[in-house]
Amino acid sequence: MLLRPDQRLKLDDTDDKLFYDYPRFVTHVDEGFIQQLTDLYRQRLQPNTRIFDMMSSWVSHLPEEIEFAHVEGHGLNAEELARNPRLNHYFVQNLNSQPQLPLPDQDFDAVVNCVSVQYIQYPEAVFSEIHRILKPGGVAIISFSNRMFYQKAIQIWRDASEASRVELVKRYFASVPGFSTPEVIINKSTAPNFLQWLGLPGGDPFYTVIAYRVESSS
Repeated sequence: MLLRPDQRLKLDDTDDKLFYDYPRFVTHVDEGFIQQLTDLYRQRLQPNTRIFDMMSSWVSHLPEEIEFAHVEGHGLNAEELARNPRLNHYFVQNLNSQPQLPLPDQDFDAVVNCVSVQYIQYPEAVFSEIHRILKPGGVAIISFSNRMFYQKAIQIWRDASEASRVELVKRYFASVPGFSTPEVIINKSTAPNFLQWLGLPGGDPFYTVIAYRVESSS
């Protein structure tokens, strides 16, 4: 297995649905991070394609000027998802208790996940599902910073350095046959730690790991 049982543990091991039972209409990263992510989506996502926004919320950070054929949302709070104007449809599901997605094979051109990968307890299963629902040549974009709900992040993530977290997500992709070699984009914060938490420009470090479903994969 990719992770040992103890590495999957959370400080708060109650049902994740309870933790996310009430909506949080806030952004969990600063404007600098969001702008970098939107710019990346602008470069990597194509108009009139099908997007799966995994572990989403009330905002998807997709470029406003790009029209997509369909944006499917997923998360743990229906009220947040209902507020998201970019979603054409959404569903609520706890991936830590049910990682299998109710979505057809090879149905999406892109899967995006913003600042949520740290909560996945069974990444082997979830990344296998990402691969399954992607069309050949489709892209998966996993972005994160150094912020988290600490009690809900898995132990290996909590204990790891920021550089080690990048390597961990690369391992998640590598655990599933049929993904390209992951590409990494890093823009580390240049601000002191206390300024990072104030959300000032350049405050939140920006990490993204990107991989494609290889064309020849069955």
